[in-house]
Amino acid sequence: MFKTIFRHSDGELRNGWWIALFFLLLAAGVFPLIMLSSSLGFELAPWMQAVLVLLVSLLCQRLRGRPQAQLFGALDRQWLRQLAAGVLLGAGLMALPALLLTLTGQLSWQWHGLGQTALLAALLLFVGVAVTEELTFRGFMFQRLIDGIGSWPAQLAMSAYFVLNHASALKQGDSWHYLAMLNIFIASLMFGLAYLRTRSLALPIGLHFMANFTQGTLLGFGVSGSAEQGMLSPVIAAGCPDWLSGGSFGLEASVPGLITVILFTVCLWRWRGSAAA
Repeated sequence: MFKTIFRHSDGELRNGWWIALFFLLLAAGVFPLIMLSSSLGFELAPWMQAVLVLLVSLLCQRLRGRPQAQLFGALDRQWLRQLAAGVLLGAGLMALPALLLTLTGQLSWQWHGLGQTALLAALLLFVGVAVTEELTFRGFMFQRLIDGIGSWPAQLAMSAYFVLNHASALKQGDSWHYLAMLNIFIASLMFGLAYLRTRSLALPIGLHFMANFTQGTLLGFGVSGSAEQGMLSPVIAAGCPDWLSGGSFGLEASVPGLITVILFTVCLWRWRGSAAA
């Protein structure tokens, strides 16, 4: 009886315990890094977080005795094609609402430009963010949830966790940014579908990276409430409400952004891909 709490009848450790182990190992790596960065006076960069989550994920997969290809997909030409497809989709995810707002006269643009150093720094930032978040929210933990409770319960649970992870950006004084909250929740479903349809992290990583890079570095909008300096600088028309433009939060908090992410999510849901969800 006691044994069944930890293991299935076939002797395999239950998925809940694997998730607990993942969190435990992640915490064991994060806290020393935080203390080290604090004592040495440097910030814990996204690429450092990405390396940590990757190492913990690989270790957990190794302990399970499963091939690493099950974790993030086989690293072959197909993986690169899916990554490239994700990059194109991510650019479109932010370019479409920006184009709609421009054509309706709600936005105009000023050229700002970025130096090579700033461009490289932004590239590393958003690659690190995409890899960290996709490994965390669509990697080992998500995959164990799928095995344990099924695809869509896992999707809903991880999307709620994804929103919770962005809670500090979503809080505005005494109120919450509900439009951005809904957008981020649906975006998480979209990233999850990108994994489920391919059983690879290439498509969601490419999509996540380029959506942030396009929104912040190319178009100059805020990214999840964080101000970004971009190659372009958007000028919002006088009288344009925040729910239409996204305001300082970025396109993620706009109705055009919400419509676009819903459209992309529906398209991924209808696309059968290379694996059934």
